[in-house]
Amino acid sequence: MLYHLLYPLHEVFSVFNVFRYITFRTAAATLTALFLSFLVGPWIIDRLSKLRVGQPIREIGPDHQDKAGTPTMGGLLILLSLLVSTLLWSDLGNRLVWTVVGLTLGYGILGFIDDYRKVTRSNSDGIRARTKFFWQCVLALGVALVIYTDPGFDRELAVPFFKDFTPNLGVLYVPLAAFIIVAASNGVNLTDGLDGLAIGPVMIAAGTFLILAYAAGHAGIAEYLGIKSISGAGQLTIFCGALVGGGLGFLWFNASPAQLFMGDVGSLALGGALGTIAVLIRQEILLAVVGGIFVVETLSVIIQVASFKLTGKRVFLMAPIHHHYEQLGWPEQKIVVRFWIISIILALVALSSLKLR
Repeated sequence: MLYHLLYPLHEVFSVFNVFRYITFRTAAATLTALFLSFLVGPWIIDRLSKLRVGQPIREIGPDHQDKAGTPTMGGLLILLSLLVSTLLWSDLGNRLVWTVVGLTLGYGILGFIDDYRKVTRSNSDGIRARTKFFWQCVLALGVALVIYTDPGFDRELAVPFFKDFTPNLGVLYVPLAAFIIVAASNGVNLTDGLDGLAIGPVMIAAGTFLILAYAAGHAGIAEYLGIKSISGAGQLTIFCGALVGGGLGFLWFNASPAQLFMGDVGSLALGGALGTIAVLIRQEILLAVVGGIFVVETLSVIIQVASFKLTGKRVFLMAPIHHHYEQLGWPEQKIVVRFWIISIILALVALSSLKLR
């Protein structure tokens, strides 16, 4: 919005020429989302507390009864700062921006309904798992079809570390893209179990995709790095920057001991946003590297369930895997920081793959 309002003034006042630069608007979006979170955060916490929107604690699992009643639905704070900042600083004529904004809103609404049912029923059961998964798939397939039917869409799949191996999936790309979006959403949702655990890797992944989106949107850089050049992808750096800023603002209140929990309204939406960005900039497989923590958390649940059903035995003391380490006696803060460190390492590995081909 500000881009459309202020940039045309550069013909009269040259200082407004700065609004043409994506780097400037990305930095501005990051700071806007951060300060908006600081400004609105206390009010949201107060309102959720008065509405008694407290987090139900599962009876089975680690003892977190001290967290019972802590306001959930904190993802509303992230989404508010993220979307307002994105709409203020991005080019609103960009189809990629609206694609990721639409998916984020859709998953956010789904997560809100799930959270609302949990708090109104005072237990940890929200929407039925099958129902939630169905609507995740519907929304993801809708986005995948929009991307696939775009006239400029390249159906070749980019494979990290292999320059000349780019298989053309044709129409099979649609279910693949939908799978990536749904898997990313559920991966972040499963990771959101400790104070600050999920938002750290989300911000690290968003920062990594900020760099990748800028490279994909710049024809010269894309050609130099040997990655797919995507028209308009540079505008996604503004979304990623706003996500980093909103995440930092949320972490201010979510750091242990948390004053606010993310809830499904945040985890489903943010995971879906990361998956959508990966698809839009054609770094689908690289998301598994950048979001390695989310992959491991998801696999730990799949392995645990499969092992128990097939053999009657559990592989982990508890799943997702961050609870396994809790059962081993690791302090919560140690688990969170170490998972963040691993996320940073994986982000650096992903970025290095741009030249290791």
